[in-house]
Amino acid sequence: MGGHESDSGVHIGPRTQQSRATGFIVVTLAYLTAFAAAIGAGALVGTGNPLVTLAVADLVGTIVIFIWSRATNNSSMYDAYWSVVPPAAAVFFVVVADGGVPELRQWLVLAVVWFWAIRLTANWARGWPGLHHEDWRYVEARNRPGYWASSFAGFHLFPTIVVYLAMLPLYPALTTGTAAIGVLDIVAVVVAGGSVVLEWVSDEQMRAFARTKQPGEVCRRGLWSWSRHPNYLGEMGFWWGLWLFALAADPAWWWTVIGPIAISAMFMAASIPMMEKRSLANRSAYAAYAAEVSLILPRPPRRA
Repeated sequence: MGGHESDSGVHIGPRTQQSRATGFIVVTLAYLTAFAAAIGAGALVGTGNPLVTLAVADLVGTIVIFIWSRATNNSSMYDAYWSVVPPAAAVFFVVVADGGVPELRQWLVLAVVWFWAIRLTANWARGWPGLHHEDWRYVEARNRPGYWASSFAGFHLFPTIVVYLAMLPLYPALTTGTAAIGVLDIVAVVVAGGSVVLEWVSDEQMRAFARTKQPGEVCRRGLWSWSRHPNYLGEMGFWWGLWLFALAADPAWWWTVIGPIAISAMFMAASIPMMEKRSLANRSAYAAYAAEVSLILPRPPRRA
């Protein structure tokens, strides 16, 4: 998920393919051990309070992935965590916390969450070169003192907390809802599902651009001609859609709006400003692009 940064245009030769294969094996082992540790921690806590159980399991899983990050000297080991935990949490709520046969709303929520997770994880896997690659944000941070402490706090624990907050609406949507399916559920499906499609299309447009881009060139194709970060808009919209499901299931859980607010604040206050700063520094045409094209919400570009 990254603004105007993309690895999708890089040719993958035999040696890189071998590196990717080895890397995927290591990543798979890392996540299997993280999930095993998380399940064990959750079992020790019990399911008396599913939200507490999930929090403990999530924290333990994050710590295990951080250990793998440290062992491989690569903080990007955490990158896939964002999209693999929510579908597991959704299944936990339905199977363990609720225990009944899923009803229509639960099936809708599960379908949207798994659609988002599979799409986003596949997008990461397609563009990931291997263990030799590390996100540019982590590379820049390595020059600062106490890198691994800041890596754990800022690149592992912080996003885990943000995503945990964003998963809170899943609990009422999947376990406590007593209201019948209504208009708000339909709106939730359109917002969440449409946001996944928006993110998907924008990522594919950027991937196609990256295959032929010239140094310093800026993508002005499709959605990127109306918004500088349509993929981030799609990501934020997905989490707002989950909150609408919670509101439809049980309005008493309105306070779980803290989740999509946290996600939106992270993108608007951290991820997007960092991407903007980097793009302005590395792309000569970006200043003119930024003057013409909206930051987030799509609109026709301004013309001088």
